[in-house]
Amino acid sequence: MPVDIVLTVIATSFIQALFGVGVLLFGTPTLLLLGYSFVDTLSVLLPISIAINALQIVKHYAHIDLEFVKQVLRYTIPPVVLFLVLATKAGIDIAPIVGIFLILVALKSFFPLRGTAIFQIVAFPDHYLIVMGIVHGLTNLGGAMLTAIVHGKSYDKNTTRVTIAVCYALFALFQLVTLLLSGQQFHLAWSENVTILQIGIIVFLLTEEFVYSGIDNNKYSRLFAAFLLASGSLLIIKSL
Repeated sequence: MPVDIVLTVIATSFIQALFGVGVLLFGTPTLLLLGYSFVDTLSVLLPISIAINALQIVKHYAHIDLEFVKQVLRYTIPPVVLFLVLATKAGIDIAPIVGIFLILVALKSFFPLRGTAIFQIVAFPDHYLIVMGIVHGLTNLGGAMLTAIVHGKSYDKNTTRVTIAVCYALFALFQLVTLLLSGQQFHLAWSENVTILQIGIIVFLLTEEFVYSGIDNNKYSRLFAAFLLASGSLLIIKSL
């Protein structure tokens, strides 16, 4: 079993347990930097993301904003599927796309007034959701945009987390089905994927139970932005 994948899953599951995002947002650029293909990266991370999202949904299902979820199904899921097929069939090098997007998200955290212009399209929610689907289909990083629009709705904590979880789960589910139907070849053995999935779930449950209450969210916000900026820069350099 690849040790680098296991360590990545442990780290990103830990982060997602604390903040609601991490497996896809951090795992995708990390595995790409380690030299794994986009398809193999998806085959590892998507089941873990679905499993963690399912646990979050079970805990707070009564708080889901169903109207927003219906909008995501209508406007975001079709471009997710379409552009995922494009990215895999056409052999698009998505590393620089991921890098640029991560840098933009990081700059938004470091320079709030300038960074907000990145997401001005949020004023047009239908267009925003379509762009989010395109970004996620190509890069697996549409979660950053999803988090931005959901937090902008001023939900309570439970509604925010579970609504994001439902949408992430839909992203991952449709991506996984698309890959399977398109006949993509995965290089990791099924048994290895199952073991890695179990590791991710265990890390999530332990972190949720013993660490979450003591985290400093303000400090993490800066660390989060720094990680995105560094990963984005490395991906762009790697693609040159």
